[in-house]
Amino acid sequence: MNTLATSQLIPCKRGTPPLDKAACSQLLRELPAWSMLQVQGVAHLHSEYAFSNFVDALRFANAVGALAETANHHPMLVLAWGKVEVHWWTHTLKGLHHNDFVMAARTDLAFRELP
Repeated sequence: MNTLATSQLIPCKRGTPPLDKAACSQLLRELPAWSMLQVQGVAHLHSEYAFSNFVDALRFANAVGALAETANHHPMLVLAWGKVEVHWWTHTLKGLHHNDFVMAARTDLAFRELP
């Protein structure tokens, strides 16, 4: 199992700098289904998950939403027939934090655990 998925979330305070590119690249090695992209100049983690119908995609989006609520760390979810697109980033940092990588790993785990 990916060790990031079981990692503790680290409290993030205003003024904390986002992770630099080298740290992000290192953590991204543990998340082969994820990529980094820039959205309006802010680094995001991004992945897409495929489903055979809308109901399963919605079920997964709800599972990710439950994870987000538990962690009090919320992604952008784009739900469409047969897919869910997920973006993680830390709004207060305007970039990526360790927690984004942990949540991405937990998102992968939630996908694998779907019935």
